[in-house]
Amino acid sequence: MKIAFTTTDRVHINEHFGAAEKIDVYEVSEDGSEFLDTLSFDEELQQDGNESKLAAKLDALADCTIVYVVAIGGSAAARLIKKGVTPIKARSQEEKITDILQKLVKTLKGNPPPWLRKALQQKSHSFEEELEEEATV
Repeated sequence: MKIAFTTTDRVHINEHFGAAEKIDVYEVSEDGSEFLDTLSFDEELQQDGNESKLAAKLDALADCTIVYVVAIGGSAAARLIKKGVTPIKARSQEEKITDILQKLVKTLKGNPPPWLRKALQQKSHSFEEELEEEATV
């Protein structure tokens, strides 16, 4: 599953979703985690109420299961959830990405909570539907 983190330093989850210029994406499985990409956004990010700034982020994160943020507005959170992406607030700006990745790997090896199992099922169904659509084109 793909997990995203809003970060300014690539170490901590320390950025508000709407203001994030960079979002790091990792692949996480029972076997471990692997850095995939840094998504970059350089629009007018600081402008509160500018809902159009979210479109590029929402599209870029559509294949992620979870996005970790330090803060997120209600509208952005609702739009992520509608796309099947679960936003999760970090406990603080000091929370480290590596700590979360380790916890996720451990959770996947054990017994994931119901919300995570459901999110994983939804993502796999979406992926299967995309493959079917591509095969018919």
